[in-house]
Amino acid sequence: MTQEEVVGQVVDALVEAGVPYMVAGSFASNIHGVPRMTQDADIVVDLDEAGVARLVARLQGRFYVSDADALDAVRERRMFNAIHLETAFKVDLVVRKHRPFSVEELRRRAPGRLAGRTVDFATAEDTVLTKLEWARLGDSERQYADAVGIIGVQREGLEWAYLERWAANLGLSDLLQRARRGEPFRDTSP
Repeated sequence: MTQEEVVGQVVDALVEAGVPYMVAGSFASNIHGVPRMTQDADIVVDLDEAGVARLVARLQGRFYVSDADALDAVRERRMFNAIHLETAFKVDLVVRKHRPFSVEELRRRAPGRLAGRTVDFATAEDTVLTKLEWARLGDSERQYADAVGIIGVQREGLEWAYLERWAANLGLSDLLQRARRGEPFRDTSP
């Protein structure tokens, strides 16, 4: 079973459980930019406590997922894991934050194809912003390189006004401008 098929199974469970979601992280970066190998998948979910039982019931048998971890993640607005039992591939289910950007990026999600099904992905712009944010938080050249790759592939089709507005809001304007010019990563945050 491929990583894409594993992610597809999680997406199917989310849809069956009525949980709004979007595939984000490296899987979104791969469809918008330059593909690379990844060790896991990230799916942002708009999950509440009532939805946890519905989702976990649909994942059990194929995935290891802890009800208690999922409930804690919902309460604390953080992530929990679903680990595919057959392949040990890990899917991080990231509970959507309450901040305006997180609400907007989930609202803007767009359909794409993965493992023979239509799934909701983070947009190219929102993936760039999230990758830059992770680069800043973790001093990560790989996350920054993903953002540069998306910009390189999507340059003319990107909504630059949207990118610049949210980069300013998130304190990422300097990284966005350097990524737009294709400069190497160096974090100069205060």
